Amino acid sequence: MIKKCDHPGCTRAGTCRAPKTRDLREYWWFCREHAAEYNKNWNFYAGMSPEEIEEDWERQTFGAPLKDKAQAEQDNRDYINFLNDFITGRTTFDKTPPRKKSMPTNAVNAFATLDLPITSSWREISAKYRTLAKRHHPDTTTGDKATATKKFTKITDAYNTLKDYFNKK
Repeated sequence: MIKKCDHPGCTRAGTCRAPKTRDLREYWWFCREHAAEYNKNWNFYAGMSPEEIEEDWERQTFGAPLKDKAQAEQDNRDYINFLNDFITGRTTFDKTPPRKKSMPTNAVNAFATLDLPITSSWREISAKYRTLAKRHHPDTTTGDKATATKKFTKITDAYNTLKDYFNKK
């Protein structure tokens, strides 16, 4: 339903609503021109003292104030102490050593076999395996085939262990 502009003497359609009171339950319906004029002059806090404005703002922002002022002040002090401790690093949770995720022994040994640090990525492991496999493959070696076969098997087993550890199929 289209309403007529609530501004006295205006005959245009009232398509823009503007609040009548602070509780925002009742509205005027104005045309665009009169809505802009009304909103420019309307003051949400008209008739309130600075203390009432501050109280209303805090209530709307933070909720109802605590009735017990002493408890509210203690909560504020606790919060400030927490922030200071957090910023300066003196908190108890900072003093707790982090839990280390242990790596299985077979994975550590596999890294050692491939001569890689345990922080190596899967890409680094794969590249190292290809290099060592080419060097120690029994068909490409110029030395003792039995020794090359043992070394190649050891390298392949280490690679397969890390493949399982990294969940690669």
